[in-house]
Amino acid sequence: MTLESSSRDPFELDRLAEELVSRERLDDDDAPGHDLPIYVPLAHDNPYLTSDVFDVEAFLLSRSHTSLRDLRTELRDYLASLKEELVKLINDDYEAFISLSTDLRGEGARLERLKEPLGDLKTQILESKRELHVIQDAIQEKLEKRAVLREEKALLHLLLKLSESVTRLESLLLITSPEQDDEMQQSPLDDSRPMALNLTEDDRTRGNRAKHLGRVATEYTQLLYHASKARQENCVFVDEIQWRIDRVRSTLSSDLDHLFSSTLIALTDGKADGKISEIEKAKSTADLTECLRTYDSMGLWRDAEDVLRRDVVRRFSIFPGALAAPSSPLVPHTPFRSSTTPSSVAPSSALPPRTPYTPFTSFALKTPFQMNHGLGTAANSPYAHLLDDSEDPLARLYSQILRFVERDMIRIMGIAEKVSLRSVSAGRKDKSLVAALPAEKSNGEAADDGFEIMANVVWEEFGRAIMDELGHVVFAAGRPNEFRKHYETTQAFIRSLEFLAPSAHSVEAMRAHPIFSAFERRWQLPVYFQMRWKEIVGKVEEALSAPRVDLASATDKHSFASTQAAAVWVAISACWSAEVFIPELSHRFWRLTLQLLSRYKTWLSNSLIPDDKAAQVPAEKVTATSTPRSATPVEVPSAENAAAEDSTLRQYATTILDVRSMHMNLLTLWEQEISVMLPEAALEERVNTEETLQQSLAALTATTVSMSSHIVAILTKRCCDALLPVRSISSQFRAMANKQMPKEPSYFVSSILKPVKVFFGIGVGQGPGVSLKEHFLESYATDIFEAVAQRYVYHLTGMKKTEDSLRRLKKGKKSTFSLFGGGAAKDEDGKDEERIRMQMILDVEAFGKDGQSLGLSVDRSESFQSLTEMVHAVDLPDST
Repeated sequence: MTLESSSRDPFELDRLAEELVSRERLDDDDAPGHDLPIYVPLAHDNPYLTSDVFDVEAFLLSRSHTSLRDLRTELRDYLASLKEELVKLINDDYEAFISLSTDLRGEGARLERLKEPLGDLKTQILESKRELHVIQDAIQEKLEKRAVLREEKALLHLLLKLSESVTRLESLLLITSPEQDDEMQQSPLDDSRPMALNLTEDDRTRGNRAKHLGRVATEYTQLLYHASKARQENCVFVDEIQWRIDRVRSTLSSDLDHLFSSTLIALTDGKADGKISEIEKAKSTADLTECLRTYDSMGLWRDAEDVLRRDVVRRFSIFPGALAAPSSPLVPHTPFRSSTTPSSVAPSSALPPRTPYTPFTSFALKTPFQMNHGLGTAANSPYAHLLDDSEDPLARLYSQILRFVERDMIRIMGIAEKVSLRSVSAGRKDKSLVAALPAEKSNGEAADDGFEIMANVVWEEFGRAIMDELGHVVFAAGRPNEFRKHYETTQAFIRSLEFLAPSAHSVEAMRAHPIFSAFERRWQLPVYFQMRWKEIVGKVEEALSAPRVDLASATDKHSFASTQAAAVWVAISACWSAEVFIPELSHRFWRLTLQLLSRYKTWLSNSLIPDDKAAQVPAEKVTATSTPRSATPVEVPSAENAAAEDSTLRQYATTILDVRSMHMNLLTLWEQEISVMLPEAALEERVNTEETLQQSLAALTATTVSMSSHIVAILTKRCCDALLPVRSISSQFRAMANKQMPKEPSYFVSSILKPVKVFFGIGVGQGPGVSLKEHFLESYATDIFEAVAQRYVYHLTGMKKTEDSLRRLKKGKKSTFSLFGGGAAKDEDGKDEERIRMQMILDVEAFGKDGQSLGLSVDRSESFQSLTEMVHAVDLPDST
């Protein structure tokens, strides 16, 4: 801006005007406008007209700014435009159509001329197609004939292999051929078959018998495979030689059984002197392994188990008088540690006295463990110490069975387990072979593959023998003590036997065996529990038949003061003791525990718990302004009432102590034993079980509330009775000859709270509630002190009102009496009032100190504060 312009417009009005105009223009642009509705004429692109379904309401709403008359006019105009466009389109297309028909004139003849050569071409193509089909059918027929010939040739080769395999097997097993059978029938000189085991040299030596039979079993497996393939083709030849295949199978099975039996006898019995060399032992073990491998490859697991059962296990016989017969030592083939070795089993005295021995956990199914197949396994079993009782004939019998299994069976089971695992991993089991075996070989067992010697041989024989021969002794539930001992010993035997199993699968198979299920059902555990229930509950009911608490004698070794609580605790402890508890009955014993607690609570409710009215504190809860009831007669306690109250105090104190002991002991029993002995369950179920116990204990503890109230009521009454001399202080001071200012509290103050001290045994030796002192002294003393302070206020208020009445009777004299007033009195009555007031102050202070000696905080007592204010008041207000 130049100097000249600035001089003409010193205030820059032009610039300000321009800015104002621009600002108003901007404001007008930003201001919201009121646009009028835009008229949109009807067109082909209108969305309401082009939709698939015409919506009248939506169309009318979109034209809401148009009146119906204008809308009708608009629609008619749009209809006229549509008609005009339609006529235009027809005219344009008609001209094109007319021109097309003119252009195609004469094209029909040309098309007919083009169709003539197409018929000849079609005829030639069809002729060629027929010739190709004929050639194709001829080739296919020749191929089918060649396929049939090929299959027949393969079948003939298969039948030849089948015949050769049968002949070769008969030769290997020294079975006479059909031709030899015919010759022998014509000249029957010797109809006996030479044993395949009586082999001559090379492959016929004793050391190669097992390998020879193994090769024969392999050949037999191939024979069965070929026979199954030929049987699928419905060959009659297979049916004709089936008898020879069956003869081969039976012969091979018989020879294998014979070899297996002789090997078992050589390995388990040894020589006549009981000794066997290591070389012979190794050879026998190798033959045993080869025999088991042959059994496994043929699927004859049950046959091998039958041989074991017949030649080994049944030699250990269990007869009805086995428990009464003298025990004979079972000499092992090789040295092994005895189950009585001190290093293997802890002495019985080292066992916890309260923790029951529970050898019934299913450890083999839930936790993996390492099986030891060496010697001394039974001695290492954690359950062996239960079978060391030399005085128990059943334990001795079980120990002999375990030593027998350990000596003669554990090596065989280990080898069989290894053979089965190897065959499974190699996939060498042929299901068709197993299916080809006769039905009678299964012996009713489950069709599981592999050896199950522990389940089908060891347990089946010994379990059935125990049930059949010793069942009347072992399973006799009529004698609960012997039954419990037999059950524990038998379960220890079963777990020790499981410890000898070669694998966890063997343990599972043993527990799934029908004999095991039948064996477990023979235990009449409900009958045993019923007898224990009668025994336990009978003693408790006998103790609870008394209507009052019976103090336990000093010779009883338990923490309960009454015989009733001791009987309930003994019953609960017996449920979980080693002499009574059985894990399979844990839920029933748990229910009985809760029932015993409920029965004890019911007895307390019916016999000891006082009525609510009797438990009320007899002291009147009055304040300094309440009206005294001087006309109410005071009940003088008699000797009988005092004795009855003393008995009640002892009863209730003993019961409260026993309930607390029951609560603590049961919680300890739950943590240390019950929670461990109950079966494993989900966390939520275990929490619910513990909550149930807590609820039962809470209900039992709740019964002591009324007892505590009644104890407080009796002690409060006695303390208030000791407070009665406070009413005669005024008359005593007025009648005294030597009227001096008091310096000590009254004689009765020290005896006000004495009933509390006597009850808790404070400074007076033993009291009925000395055991409750630690937990109940503060609460009891607080309630009693508060009630006594209220009664103290009541007596002082009554004294003041009595003096006021006497003062009003003195006519013509100015009332200058103030029991606790501080006014200067010059006459003798004023001096008496001052001495009475000082005596009251000393008594109240001594009463407070006595309460503090009980551990109370008297400053927090509202009644005591009111009492202190009353005796220190300058002038007590008139309440009339």
